[in-house]
Amino acid sequence: MTRVTRTTLRPALLLLGLAPLAVLAGCSTNNAQSDDARVVSVDSGGDACTLSATEAPAGSLTFTVKNTGSKVTEFYLLAADGQRIIGEVENIGPGLTRDLVVSAKDGRYVTACKPGMTGTGIRADFTVTPSDQTVSVPEDQAQLIARANRNYQAYVTDQSAQLLEKTTRFVAAYKAGDDDTARDLYPRTRVHWERIETVAESFGDLDPRMDAREADLEAGQKWTGWHRIEKDLWPQRAPGYTPLTTAQRATLADTLLTDTRTLDARVEDLTYTADQIANGSRGLLEEVATGKVTGEEEYWSRTDLWDFQANVDGARVGFDGLRELIDQKDPELGRTIETRFTELQKLLDAQRDGDGFHTYDQLTPGEVKALSDAVNALSEPLSQLTAVVVS
Repeated sequence: MTRVTRTTLRPALLLLGLAPLAVLAGCSTNNAQSDDARVVSVDSGGDACTLSATEAPAGSLTFTVKNTGSKVTEFYLLAADGQRIIGEVENIGPGLTRDLVVSAKDGRYVTACKPGMTGTGIRADFTVTPSDQTVSVPEDQAQLIARANRNYQAYVTDQSAQLLEKTTRFVAAYKAGDDDTARDLYPRTRVHWERIETVAESFGDLDPRMDAREADLEAGQKWTGWHRIEKDLWPQRAPGYTPLTTAQRATLADTLLTDTRTLDARVEDLTYTADQIANGSRGLLEEVATGKVTGEEEYWSRTDLWDFQANVDGARVGFDGLRELIDQKDPELGRTIETRFTELQKLLDAQRDGDGFHTYDQLTPGEVKALSDAVNALSEPLSQLTAVVVS
């Protein structure tokens, strides 16, 4: 999952989390502006977020984000409400530069840099002005894009329905004290969340309640959701842990199920664009890099490889849906991404145990490194996907 204090994620649907971070500084305008009005440079420092412009014409926008601070940072383009994410780029290490490519209609937006990937970040208003530039999409490409969007919508809807069905069974077992069944269902249920994680995280009121990790809680934030239940089911790594009461279990379980029902209802109304799908695929791989391959996601159960595979599944579905379009525009990129997916999948398959996976603590340091290297090798070409799709 994406940490509660950051979002990964994601198609143009992600939402920022939760508790506000103390205001660091306002975003400001940099004098060094690109000749291309749709290219905006971003200087993300330790206490400032400096943009080369505070407006750009509608269309395909590129935010070139350089981290001049000492902490890993992220950058977001948010809708006017400051929650719905139009696009994001994360895990930008000190001294590194990464691009965020999005298609944006005219209107009001908010930009945010998040040094340290915590809190709500350093924010400022951003305006996308009307543009008379028309982008002509060949009819054959338009049909490919429309089909990709329909297929991705169907995929998300199906995964959400399966998440609801299995969550219903999971919480019933947990409330009844049938911990063996609940532990068996836990990773099998969460794969459906992880496959559409970049979409699920788009709901800022749901994601913090459903998927918050203990290590990322803000001061005063109540801990609920999957990982709170996870700790109660696998308390071995928490010496002195006091098990939850039957009443506390029931409250947690009922809240999780209610939130899952709400999520399932909301995804019915979502539609997608090609750049959102491409950014979502990239975001899911970043989820793998920052949580799953490091063993941070499922700290108590050690079922990280289930999540790892699910994130890869979701990223692959997005890529496959756009493949014909990519092959028209940049066939070499398509072949490279396909090869890297295959190489990563071979490593994951080696960790299978029956119809599941070995627990994370069974991996050797060499196996972790091999998985990490394969994720990085795939992430690089996958990061180029959006720019090709919107070109």
